[in-house]
Amino acid sequence: MGDADQQKAFKALFAEFNKEYPDIELKAVGIPSGNWATFSTTVATRLAGGQKIDIIQVATEGQRLFASKGILEDLGPFIEQDQELVDDYWSDINPNLKKFNDEFASGPDGETVFIPGGFNTMAMYLNKSVFEKAGVAIPEDGNWTWDEFVAAGKQIKETTGAYLTGAGSGYFVDVMPWLTTNGASTFNADWSEPTYNTAAAVESAEFARSLVEMGLAPKPGGQFDGNTAFKQDKLATLNGGRWPVLGVRDMDMVDKTVVVNWPTKTTNGSPVGWDAWNITKNSQNKEAAWTFIKFLMSSEAGEYFAEIGGTIVPARESVANSAAFTDNAPEGTVRLSEAMSFATPIPSIDQGAEAQKVIEEAWATIIASQGEAQKTLDAAQAELETLVSE
Repeated sequence: MGDADQQKAFKALFAEFNKEYPDIELKAVGIPSGNWATFSTTVATRLAGGQKIDIIQVATEGQRLFASKGILEDLGPFIEQDQELVDDYWSDINPNLKKFNDEFASGPDGETVFIPGGFNTMAMYLNKSVFEKAGVAIPEDGNWTWDEFVAAGKQIKETTGAYLTGAGSGYFVDVMPWLTTNGASTFNADWSEPTYNTAAAVESAEFARSLVEMGLAPKPGGQFDGNTAFKQDKLATLNGGRWPVLGVRDMDMVDKTVVVNWPTKTTNGSPVGWDAWNITKNSQNKEAAWTFIKFLMSSEAGEYFAEIGGTIVPARESVANSAAFTDNAPEGTVRLSEAMSFATPIPSIDQGAEAQKVIEEAWATIIASQGEAQKTLDAAQAELETLVSE
């Protein structure tokens, strides 16, 4: 799911692959769909119409949907023929990544249809200059609480006038981090029931709103540009996974930035989403496709993708701890990889696009003080319940 720019990145990766396997030709076809439901429907329609597709790159939000369609090959036989290589891969990734792949992306009969790849967790990128000017200490071990976050924000606002954070309503980047750091989520563990109106979820939404009310975050709906404000020392933190590093580099602020964990109320938490690779049942190039997937599992591919500016955390922990990932990146970057140990898979039901709309609209209503948190989340909960039952 992507545009021409993303296809350029794949072409660069393909060129690296072809250095070792010059006889296998690869072609990326990007489908700019907007959401995984539309993407999966488009791909399924193309397959049904006879188009030959070998591999479908699928993020967490679409994996269960694709796995349930019965269009993906059981990778078991391929894994067996290269068991040593695959075992080496499993041993070098966080056990949670394999566990999540088994739980949420297995085939209809429990078979392995995806090999998980790189991922994104959420953290905060702190502007060292803003913290220093305000006389606020950066958490030494990367951990801090909601209360410490607010205290830092008040001192920063009072002494420098800078905002502490942004005020967004994105499902992955705004909603889930505040929920997971309070032991909450939008759905239960197996995504069978929404849990968006629990006491902990309501408390999380009220806290996010309080940041705006206290003036620590700009009022939502304006033209506030986070990167520009960060560069001008008018914003103390940028939120994100690996992707903010590209902006930090462009702003020449790598050495002025440090990555820390999201502030916590009850426990460390973060959403996580990951790439996954498969082979379609109608592929006529299954061995070649498996060769490419094996390449993606290699340390060399992980290092190459990290070095060319990849916006995901390498699945292999050895790569995430290597210079390929940590060079030209802020101090504390490895915390993005370490967060997999306490991360929660981004809940992605089959009606994912519709659910995301409900979740984000409710959150936006609350942080803009346009609706009381409990009532707003009760209404959203009711809508989500109808989506699960469809």
